[in-house]
Amino acid sequence: MATQFFCSRGMELLVAYYRNPSIKVRNQLVQLNAGLVRTMAHRASQQCAEPYEDLEQIGYLGLIRAVERFNPHQGCAFSSFAVPYIRGEILHYLRDKGSVVKIPRRWQELQKEGKKVRKELTEKLGRSPKDAEIAQALRVSVQEWRESKTATENRLPVSLDAAVGQQVDLPITLADTLPDQRELALQHLEEDRQQLEGALNLLEEKTQAAIELVLLRELSRKEAAKRIGVSPMTVTRHLNRGIDQLVLLLQPQATERLAS
Repeated sequence: MATQFFCSRGMELLVAYYRNPSIKVRNQLVQLNAGLVRTMAHRASQQCAEPYEDLEQIGYLGLIRAVERFNPHQGCAFSSFAVPYIRGEILHYLRDKGSVVKIPRRWQELQKEGKKVRKELTEKLGRSPKDAEIAQALRVSVQEWRESKTATENRLPVSLDAAVGQQVDLPITLADTLPDQRELALQHLEEDRQQLEGALNLLEEKTQAAIELVLLRELSRKEAAKRIGVSPMTVTRHLNRGIDQLVLLLQPQATERLAS
């Protein structure tokens, strides 16, 4: 019963946001679907040195993008639509993080020496040494030791072959969670179709009919004129006017796509 209510409430909010976008409704949708973000962030955190909290925050950016681009009238489950956005944001973050982290030479040498000290202290103490004990042996502050250790751990790349989950008897690797180029292309095509459909709905009725009949169904202007109940010349005027209006309506969305 609770799951059914959750799904019903989620769809209700998705429809409300699609009709009249608002920050309040968007935030409610983000809260309802936070579990998707937590799942993806947890999986990624198991295979890298980045804090779970940071990955979770990045994942929410992907969820927000999914909410803003989802069309609830297309028959697609929101979770299936949102997951590629969430994991995409997280993986882009990890790639960017891994490519820009530079380790100071002093810290590299400190970590190299620290490995030797750790081994010696482990044999001497009969247990794994604490950070304070290693730092004392190296004659550095605990803070500097920990910073050098964290920087070194964050430098390690995320392996695409690393297992991030289990499905029945088959392990799921990080590479399996990456949307392939075909998936991305289909996703972009679906977004473009939804945007075009939304823009068409804003046109005057006869202008919309002229564009659909001539440009989408590829009917002749004479045939389109008969169906609409106007002259072929009027169909041409509707086409010219409609194309100009569509360009203005779709241009901001195209600019957003290029920016992202």
